Amino acid sequence: MSSEAATADSVQEPSYIDVKSGFWSWFVTIDHKRIGVMYLIAILTAFLLGGFFALMIRAELLLPGSQLVTAATFNKLFTVHGAIMVFLVIIPGIPAALGNFVVPILLGAPDVAFPRLNLASYYLYLSGALLLILSLFLGGVDTGWTFYTPYSTTTDTAVVPAVAGAFLLGFSSIFTGLNMIVTIHKFKPKGMGWFKMPLSLWGIYATSVIQVLATPVLGLTLLLLFVERIVGIGIFDPALGGDPVLFQHFFWFYSHPAVYIMILPAMAVMSELITVFAKKHIFGYSFIAYSSIGLALLSFLVWGHHMFVSGQSTLANMVFSALTFSVAIPSAIKVFNWIATLYKADIHLDSPMIWALMFILLFAIGGLTGIFLGTLNVDVHLHDTYFVVSHFHYVMMGSALIAFFGALHYWWPKMTGKMYAEKPAIIMSLMVFFSFNLTFMPQFVMGSRGMPRRYFDYDPRFELMHQLSSLGAFILGVTLFCIILNLLISLKTGKKAPANPWGGTTLEWQTSSPPPLYNFPVGQPIPLPELYEYDGLSKDAEDGGWQYKKDAGNEA
Repeated sequence: MSSEAATADSVQEPSYIDVKSGFWSWFVTIDHKRIGVMYLIAILTAFLLGGFFALMIRAELLLPGSQLVTAATFNKLFTVHGAIMVFLVIIPGIPAALGNFVVPILLGAPDVAFPRLNLASYYLYLSGALLLILSLFLGGVDTGWTFYTPYSTTTDTAVVPAVAGAFLLGFSSIFTGLNMIVTIHKFKPKGMGWFKMPLSLWGIYATSVIQVLATPVLGLTLLLLFVERIVGIGIFDPALGGDPVLFQHFFWFYSHPAVYIMILPAMAVMSELITVFAKKHIFGYSFIAYSSIGLALLSFLVWGHHMFVSGQSTLANMVFSALTFSVAIPSAIKVFNWIATLYKADIHLDSPMIWALMFILLFAIGGLTGIFLGTLNVDVHLHDTYFVVSHFHYVMMGSALIAFFGALHYWWPKMTGKMYAEKPAIIMSLMVFFSFNLTFMPQFVMGSRGMPRRYFDYDPRFELMHQLSSLGAFILGVTLFCIILNLLISLKTGKKAPANPWGGTTLEWQTSSPPPLYNFPVGQPIPLPELYEYDGLSKDAEDGGWQYKKDAGNEA
């Protein structure tokens, strides 16, 4: 059966958006697509809130001295900015929102393995988010997003609701990871072996393994912090006989793997975008697939590089430093294979591809600057400076969030059935690249010259660098808001999206845009085209969609 026939049949069925209407139909839905959309709305809302706090920070740092807030309020601003962006935006961004939507369709499945658990994970996410926001109205939290003890057990700010919120968000992450693992294992169609899966599924699978294995450690750590603060049992507070460094070991045993919960899905998306818009088979499929698993495993072994100045032994520092360098190997494999795929390719510079190229450049900067922080003697100088802030943002925002927006533009036509305005999308993506570098490149210079992070005030010699950084942040904030606005406007004014607007070969492009309730026509075989083979595709001049000239081949 050809993909054109499948698409024609699927149009006859109402889309998942139209099959039911009303608030209640969304509130209690177990359709993975609707849950993914609800996650997306919540995540974008949290992103705008976290971005507002970031702009408040940069406005305060525009000039030396106090401008808008007090030193105590400044501490609360960077704490809530970090907590929102890490726990509410970057960690769930691709796996929970976009992954929820596309993973079952990539497998040709009607839904995830546990639909009700999927809905429960969403409401756990909302509950955790509300508790984090509630802490703002109860005086805020000033511990930093890491909740380091013993300060977090002694401060009079609203640590308890914030910690409880992070605890619930951890459960949401575990449920999502468990659902993805079982869905990929059980719902692979006939003819799709492990090495015929899209690389995005390999990335989501590796991410889910980390979520299931590492997140319980965070939950137990926060629970111990909660118990110590409420009951007064000495676990981390040295005044009560506890060990504050123990908290750091527990926290970073989760939080460094959490970095790969953020970056592995981003890498997975990049593998899809680069091959689709290069119209060329991905170079080194098996190496990219195995490197995802390698990163997941190695991520559990390097937490100690966050603690080089914590007082741990010299031997431990040396071991963690060596292991940190080993993480560069699977990351470099991916970058090499992406660049090799682009070599002599027929590159289409649509907006998702612009985001993908930005990702490669920014991730390279983030990764290379990580080498400095993994080197013992250099890290002692750079620790707790703006160099760390900049490195972290190049990896988290310059890579993970850039990939999130690239994936959002890529799958937006499939999710909504509407095409956004392409020229503004390209212009604004380039503006993001410019303003992001203007924001964070000066911070590398400041950090290398000794400017500490999380400081309310600074020496006047850093004023120009702070002003450049703040200017970039304001441009970046406005641009990202306009990007979201452009997508939202398309819901009303965008032209109808074809089934395959980009010329992809994975299964989500073999059904209508937006998909029907069960993703594919009920009772019809699902075509399985040859993965990442583009020779049989041609673009329809009438609707702008891509179709196969010949029969797609295997059927599920």
